[in-house]
Amino acid sequence: MEYKLQKPVHGTLGTEKYKCVIEWRNGEFIADEPVKTGGQDTGPDPFTLLLSSLVSCTLVTLRMYIERKGWDIPVIKVNANLFQTKKDDELTTFIDRDITFPEGLEVEKKDRLLEIAQQCPISKILENTVKVRSYVYHDEDVDKKLKYTNGDITVVWKPELCKHSGRCVTQLPGVFNLKTRPWVTMTGADSETIKAQVEKCPTGALSWVKNDNSESSTPSSQDAG
Repeated sequence: MEYKLQKPVHGTLGTEKYKCVIEWRNGEFIADEPVKTGGQDTGPDPFTLLLSSLVSCTLVTLRMYIERKGWDIPVIKVNANLFQTKKDDELTTFIDRDITFPEGLEVEKKDRLLEIAQQCPISKILENTVKVRSYVYHDEDVDKKLKYTNGDITVVWKPELCKHSGRCVTQLPGVFNLKTRPWVTMTGADSETIKAQVEKCPTGALSWVKNDNSESSTPSSQDAG
């Protein structure tokens, strides 16, 4: 498993309704709710952000294809909106994407570009199976703890908190391998690499301490994913 983004999108919400600070790899922006739902409309709402992903991905995908073909199409416009229906407790979401090209563009090119738009990465995500996995970070103490050390640092595992997100075993298999006993091999990577991976644990099941007790892992909510 390898994440699409090297740094996760990180959101924070304080007591100001409902102003969310969204941090991404190159800065931050505000997301908010409309006034009618109690927000201040200081930034795009979640539905707008979702549709913006589809619109921008469509535009970039089409522009890449047009440039590769050498076609003279100076402007592309895309509108997107959605509605939902519910039948027998099954919610169905319909996203309408309207694509406009300059007047006079040949029908064959329009048809081909429509096919290309349907292949944009965000379209593929939305039209295929999506599973949202949610985790909460726990920092409370538990009775059962297993410890693994390389002499420099000690990794502490709390089995009852482990939800098996797969991040450790897929991202650092040389250290974390469910088929070996013990499943943590501390000689499989250097201490800094192990520490960085442990701090990505989303549940708090894994943590680390420096053997001289001068340091310990204190993953932030952003690091926890």
